[in-house]
Amino acid sequence: MKIAFDAKRAYQNGTGLGHYSRTLISSLATYYAEHNYYLCAPKLTNRYDASAFTNVRNIVPASFISKKFKSAWRSNWVKKDLKKEAIDIYHGLSHEIPVGIQSTGIRSVVTIHDLIFERNPEQYNWIDIQIYRRKFKYACLHANHIIAISEQTKADVANFYKIPEEKITVCYQSCNPAFAQTVPAAEKERIRQYYHLPAKFFLYVGSIIERKNLLNICKALHELNQQSGFPLVVIGDGRSYKQQVKDYIKQHGLDKRVIFLSESEAAKKSLGYQTAADFPAIYQLSNGVIYPSIFEGFGIPVLEALWSRVPVITSNISCLPETGGDAAYYVNPYSVGEIAEGMIKLATDESLVAEMTAKGWLHAQKFTPQKCAEDVMAVYLRQ
Repeated sequence: MKIAFDAKRAYQNGTGLGHYSRTLISSLATYYAEHNYYLCAPKLTNRYDASAFTNVRNIVPASFISKKFKSAWRSNWVKKDLKKEAIDIYHGLSHEIPVGIQSTGIRSVVTIHDLIFERNPEQYNWIDIQIYRRKFKYACLHANHIIAISEQTKADVANFYKIPEEKITVCYQSCNPAFAQTVPAAEKERIRQYYHLPAKFFLYVGSIIERKNLLNICKALHELNQQSGFPLVVIGDGRSYKQQVKDYIKQHGLDKRVIFLSESEAAKKSLGYQTAADFPAIYQLSNGVIYPSIFEGFGIPVLEALWSRVPVITSNISCLPETGGDAAYYVNPYSVGEIAEGMIKLATDESLVAEMTAKGWLHAQKFTPQKCAEDVMAVYLRQ
């Protein structure tokens, strides 16, 4: 088969949607090498290297008008390139498919990660909601099949857009296989020194937005005072909510206990940081990942923690129990006290940490790149 992807996120996104795209493309190219894969990318960057695979090639805007209006090319005009290459299946990796693709004879699949803007519209501006709703709903209605990355997302797609459940298949995502590899001690120490990381620390990874709940983590740190002894290293960035978090940190004297790694000169200069190549080492250096998100489509940092053999605190709601299984420490994300209690336990209870680490590694085997590629390929073959 010839399978094409919307590869904008693979090349341009450094967070969840980008990681999902890169990992899935690489996994399919590795485990199903008999097929040819085409990456439809408005812009190429160093975030992904298609040349690493002999069966992967890029499709980019070629004409003057397509180069000038790359967004229109991605959302519509790319159909000409797909037909020229005789593509069999087009996979929209992040909620979208080209307008009118259903009239080309090319079968289409779309991955829906979450419908958080439908559940919590107050966290989005009105114009964005209208744009997202139009694109997501169009894709759900016109794609031949929908992949949801969790049972939670499948239920939301069926509920909000009235899509028959038989048109939706849950295919859990994986994460970069590098997280499953034990980073050598010397390399971890190099990373620690390069980024000036503390000897012990908790780790937060994710966009700094309201539903990710970083403020309540900081409140838990304040409630603990010095009981946990561990500062918090933050990987991620944000805007107004980040400023709200930083205001709280300043008001409560937490400046030395919350480290925004993205703001450091080391991170700004590091290709390993920009491409996330250094993240497995940072995870493995940490004493635990804190991720009490209020709502997720999947919660990739939880899986990255399990692969890294470090304990993780996450929420007992949304899809997060699907991701964490029996291995995570669950809290009510609205309860600062429960988050603080979990942090104390991870800092002091060695037997609990050992048990969580062992269970985490076992649970993570349900989300291997090969298993995820197998599930997605099964969807393609049914189209």
